[in-house]
Amino acid sequence: MEYRELLVKRESVRSYDPTKPVHREVIERILEAGRLAPSAANRQPWKFIVVTSKELLEKIYRAYERPWFHDAPVVLVVVGKKNEAWVRSYDGYCSVETDAAIAMTAMLYAAANEGVGSCWISNFNPSILREVLHLSDSEEVYAITPLGYPKADYTPKGMKERKPLNDVVQWM
Repeated sequence: MEYRELLVKRESVRSYDPTKPVHREVIERILEAGRLAPSAANRQPWKFIVVTSKELLEKIYRAYERPWFHDAPVVLVVVGKKNEAWVRSYDGYCSVETDAAIAMTAMLYAAANEGVGSCWISNFNPSILREVLHLSDSEEVYAITPLGYPKADYTPKGMKERKPLNDVVQWM
């Protein structure tokens, strides 16, 4: 897909076909986009957890209790490793959240390019995910997304409503 078309077509999907699996090679291409994402000082302070087992999915679903989320056959969890992230010496700013967000964005666009639906979720219960995924103290979940093919009756929303360029750009 041409890049501009991909930017326009990617959307948050909230309708998944639980009977249609996402094959491993497709997931790996999506993960590769995250692996190749830029990060501060090239530290790559992330871990991508791919949850596909029914047993673990049931536990993950408890962290975000929306019916449409429970239909997703795959959940991708983006974990930041705080102790591996670059820290700015001037003020102590830690890049881990930014780096994780860049990787997540790359994977969402890669998913759209594969025809796989996704939806960036931040409104999850971090305590449940921390316990279920056995995360260390230096690891933090920054985002999750379901991955799956939309149901047959899903209708794409079309062009996203965005602020005009003049409202978000300042030329100096």
